[in-house]
Amino acid sequence: MPRGKKRSPGEEGDSKRKVVKKSKKNGGPKTVVETKNQEPRETIKLKDSPFVGTLLFSGGTNWDLIGRHKLTKAAASRPIIGGRNLWGPHRLSALEGIRVRNVFSGPSSCHSVIITEEGKAMTFGRNDREQLGHGDDYRRDVPTLVEGLEDHHIVTAACGRNHTMCLTDDGTVFAFGDNRMGQCGIGVQSSSVGTPCKPNYYGSPIVKVACGADFSMILDCKGVIHSFGSQEYSQLGHNTNGQYSVTASKLSSECVSTPKKVTCFLEKGREGKKYLEGTVIKDIACGNNHSVAMDMQKRVFTWGFGGYGRLGHQKPDDEPVPRSVKFFEMPLKGAKTINAGSSYCMVVTEQGQVFFWGQAKTTGEATMYPKPVQDLSGWNVRSIGCSNHSIVVAADDAIISWGPSPTYGELAYGEADSKSSTVAKKARPLDNIYVHHLTCGAGHSLFIARDDTEKDKEELEKLPVFTPGN
Repeated sequence: MPRGKKRSPGEEGDSKRKVVKKSKKNGGPKTVVETKNQEPRETIKLKDSPFVGTLLFSGGTNWDLIGRHKLTKAAASRPIIGGRNLWGPHRLSALEGIRVRNVFSGPSSCHSVIITEEGKAMTFGRNDREQLGHGDDYRRDVPTLVEGLEDHHIVTAACGRNHTMCLTDDGTVFAFGDNRMGQCGIGVQSSSVGTPCKPNYYGSPIVKVACGADFSMILDCKGVIHSFGSQEYSQLGHNTNGQYSVTASKLSSECVSTPKKVTCFLEKGREGKKYLEGTVIKDIACGNNHSVAMDMQKRVFTWGFGGYGRLGHQKPDDEPVPRSVKFFEMPLKGAKTINAGSSYCMVVTEQGQVFFWGQAKTTGEATMYPKPVQDLSGWNVRSIGCSNHSIVVAADDAIISWGPSPTYGELAYGEADSKSSTVAKKARPLDNIYVHHLTCGAGHSLFIARDDTEKDKEELEKLPVFTPGN
């Protein structure tokens, strides 16, 4: 199994750790450093994903160029090993004999996290800001073990534009990658965090992590959200965008570099605002600059940047705190799962209907409130991957996808078919393969395919194997 660089001693933190608080003075942020004792906390044991299978990959492999017009200077000085687009699903030669439990990426992420059957984290893809956790900024063309997490059992992860979070089975969070906005939560803003490091968080164990482009969210076992990173669009839910004056004509936004509790939830109606007491959150998801949450009552809350209707409140206004989407308060419209793309949201209701709002295409009208996805009517949807502009869905025994040009192969249509589609259509190369779970990143998709029976294995053997450089 490929290995990365080991972490430096003490990077996981000690019993006494520094907490950095910020205050505004003379128009700008001031850093105050305090020392806080880490208190003993309750213990939990998070369950692994019940499914294990073979990883399949479809999409771009020239990680440094996806979504860019040209290479960065650093990337241009290094050899391009991957390079080509894989228009259909491929097995990865580097994972031969390795079964996978879970996969994670994000709408703006050109990197991914793979969780093996044994609970080990492997990362690959773009690495400009050390978001792969190996202590360097070299791209990885094949999934590589994160040695800084080797002693931990990883159950879930999340990817931002250039940062990553991983969660262990005892509810401990590790973050690495870009930290210029404080999105690693370590109490300071820095260029990057090269190897896994614990955020400055001392509360209840964490059960879920989520990453926006430049911000992060963690959900504790009591249903409380804690957020940190960029708050330029109020996406942290703290009732502020952190704006302050640099000069008479220039504004900037203060970042949050230590996890901070989200305390306010509201609903708006004809009678005005109503603040909701005792809201217990069950799940969280993040777009590039907006956030989504689902509570134990199956209500959906959105906040942050409101452009193109991505918050579902019928207006493109930003929301500084979590606001209930009225549609999901109606009878039989409660949410079952929530998903966020770069500038849109998708929800599967308890009745199995799939709803969309926001804008996935760069052109055309935005959907300002939840509307049913008619192409998925009648399908049993079990997994949704939301990319920048592409959407991939596992439903019944099929993979259904759509997305406008340009694409890199994330739709998995195969070499012989069209490369993009503005309407939902089946990914035919996966017709005889059952996919447990999938995820989408920027320009790529990952699938966990069932491999329990001889028939399953026979179908998988028909798929090509990808080796970087070949």
